[in-house]
Amino acid sequence: MRAIALIAAILFAIASPAMADDVSAAQEVIRAQEQAFGRDDAAAAYSYAAPAIRQIFPQADIFMSMVQNQYAPVYRHRSFEFGEAQSAGDRIAQRVHIVDANGEAWEALYTLERQADGSLKITGCSLLKAGQAV
Repeated sequence: MRAIALIAAILFAIASPAMADDVSAAQEVIRAQEQAFGRDDAAAAYSYAAPAIRQIFPQADIFMSMVQNQYAPVYRHRSFEFGEAQSAGDRIAQRVHIVDANGEAWEALYTLERQADGSLKITGCSLLKAGQAV
């Protein structure tokens, strides 16, 4: 029984740094896109979008317009803080706590996926006002 517990502990220790690295890389991608929105740099913000998002919004300015109109708290905010994250294979889900320009609290759930070239791209963002039921 001790051997099984020891093996489980070793496997967890080996897996944890990889998960931490994946989450850290995902947070860097999200932060870079958030900063691009802050500079109104449509091309840079668009560069972090996954191919499926790029199919829906085939140009950076169309993508930026969508974010401005449908994701205003992501586009402009007072605070943007990372919360809980989960990693499974090539996919990562990252919660972000946002306070918008008007002082209202929001919860964003970003999803990212590792691409064939090894990069992480944002596959989606769901946004809910804090305290609102799903």
